[in-house]
Amino acid sequence: MVPEPPRTLRQRKQDTLARLENDLDAWVASADRDGNAYLVPLSFLWDGAAFTFATAESSPTGRNLRSSGRARLSVGPTRDVVLVDGTVETFSRETVPADLADAFAAKLWDARVGTTRYAYFRVTPRRTQAWREENELAGRDLMRDGRWLV
Repeated sequence: MVPEPPRTLRQRKQDTLARLENDLDAWVASADRDGNAYLVPLSFLWDGAAFTFATAESSPTGRNLRSSGRARLSVGPTRDVVLVDGTVETFSRETVPADLADAFAAKLWDARVGTTRYAYFRVTPRRTQAWREENELAGRDLMRDGRWLV
């Protein structure tokens, strides 16, 4: 199978933003203080600047994100992947901004209700990469140090 020609950086950014606006789930990688990795799928809200996730405060992911302040995300299938490295801001049920929790609830579910205590995690991208095939590996960086390259 012959791959399609590589996309321009501008087209990759457009495709990436469309994926972030329309997809619902991402793989979220985190690690504990000893470097033990943990990977879990979570639904997300993309607001144009950052991702918001909610997971149980006591879960391994919740503990790892809170303590390390970093996450790696993967959105999309293997042959059209978006990888994001970002910094994490944590909110409890009591401290989450109402507009953020309301937007998350409108798109996904309301993590403020129920007996399980959920925390919200806002991940701001610092590095973003996107590629489909080997011919796009050379230009896979779309964002570095929190700034879009195109």
